Amino acid sequence: MLGAVIFDFNGIIVDDEPIHFKLFQKVLGEEGIVLTEEAYYARYLGFDDRGAFETGFLEHDRPLSAVKLQELIERKARYYQDAIRNHVSIFPGVQRLVTDLATDLPLAVASGALRQEIETILLTAGLLSSFKAIVSAEDVTRGKPEPEIFIKALGVLNTQPKDAPISAPECVVIEDSKEGIRGARRAGMKCLAVTNSHGPELLSEAHAVVKSLEEVDLPFLQALCL
Repeated sequence: MLGAVIFDFNGIIVDDEPIHFKLFQKVLGEEGIVLTEEAYYARYLGFDDRGAFETGFLEHDRPLSAVKLQELIERKARYYQDAIRNHVSIFPGVQRLVTDLATDLPLAVASGALRQEIETILLTAGLLSSFKAIVSAEDVTRGKPEPEIFIKALGVLNTQPKDAPISAPECVVIEDSKEGIRGARRAGMKCLAVTNSHGPELLSEAHAVVKSLEEVDLPFLQALCL
């Protein structure tokens, strides 16, 4: 039985992966590290900011202190606020799907993005009130592909008044990255992948793959939990 739906954010709700690539490229470039588009989409896309910067420095044999890492994250966050100020693009099908599902199910966001970024964009899109839980980069110590973020999202949903606790197999996670799919499966949840960022051949670990959330409705998601 389907009990809850957990959405990734970047690449699923908001179409901003190209922005994130440009900003990681900019910040790493300011540190003398070159990040190509090919490398980003192959190895970085599923990471939160912490994981992406750690990977960039590690791949170039550069030390990275906790203080420096936090400064990089904050610098990118400032650039991101500037980048989205006049441009927020929500993927097709998201508005309808979220609005429809929220009338029947508790919804959550589980994302490596910063909370301020998530809430700002959801508010702008008129979707913030549809989500009962938001778990962001600040809430976890280990990002995707670790399952922590999904387990925490379910934990928050289970603090809400309901007839019975929701179990992990009753959750469907909607993701666009290999790391997100693996994290969802490690959490014991079903996973629907959308080919917004990768081709279907790289998303084969998901329980189902679609081209767009325009193809998805409540019965589609319920069928994943049968």
